[in-house]
Amino acid sequence: MIAYHLCYDLNYFSWIRVAFTHDVAWIAWRTAIVAQFLFLVGVSMMLRPGTGRVAPSAGGGAQGGSARRRFWRRWGQIAGCSALVSLASYQLFGPRFIWFGVLHFVALAQLLLPPLARRASGLLALLGALIVLAGLELHLAAMDANTLSWIGFAAHKPQTEDFVPVFPWLGVVLLGMAAAGAWQRSAGPWARALRRPLVGAWRVPAWLGRWPLTVYMLHQPLLFGALDLVAMLRQGSV
Repeated sequence: MIAYHLCYDLNYFSWIRVAFTHDVAWIAWRTAIVAQFLFLVGVSMMLRPGTGRVAPSAGGGAQGGSARRRFWRRWGQIAGCSALVSLASYQLFGPRFIWFGVLHFVALAQLLLPPLARRASGLLALLGALIVLAGLELHLAAMDANTLSWIGFAAHKPQTEDFVPVFPWLGVVLLGMAAAGAWQRSAGPWARALRRPLVGAWRVPAWLGRWPLTVYMLHQPLLFGALDLVAMLRQGSV
C-alpha cells in the first residue's frame, strides 16, 4: 500500500506518468492491496474482543459493557479518520474527493457484520462468495447516482479518487471472517504454525500490523509532504 501510494504521489507531481485508472496492471495491484486489507479487516473482526466473538449488542454485565465500549471507541476512530480523509481529499481534488473510500467502507462493515461473527465459517464463506459474485456481475445504470453507487451495483464508477463500494467488498471481509473462524477452531499443523510467536525481522511488520489505522492515516501525509518539499527545493521556492 505504501509503495503504491508513493507511485501515486510521484504521478501527482508529474515525476512519472501512470494511468492508474486505465492500466490493467495498476488496477490489479490496487485491487490486490484492497482485497488483502479488507480480508484482514474480517480476520480482525473475528479475533478482536468486542467486535468479533462478542457482538456490540451482545453480552451482559461488566464484560459485555467493556466490549461494547471498546467497539464504539474503535468505530469512532475509524469514522473520524474517514471524515478527515474526505476533508483532506476535498482540499486536494475538489469534486473528485473521497466520499466512500476504504475507511468509509470499513466503518459501515463494522456496523453490519459483527452479528454474523458466531455463524459457521462455511456459511460466512458462502455468503462472502455470493456477495463478491453479485458485486462483480450485477451492474445497473439506474444505480449510477452517488446516492446509490456506494452500494456497488453502478454501471459506471463515480468520479472520485478512491471508491470501495459495499458490493463486492463486503464479501471479502466475510471471507476473512470465515478464515479466522476456521483458524480458531482448527488444531491442525498450519493453525499451530500461525500461533507461534514471531521472531526476527517478522516483528517489524507485526508491530506495524498492530497499528494499521495509524499507519494508514500517517503514511500518505508524510510521503506527500516529503515530495512536496523536494518539489519546492527543486524549484528554488525554499
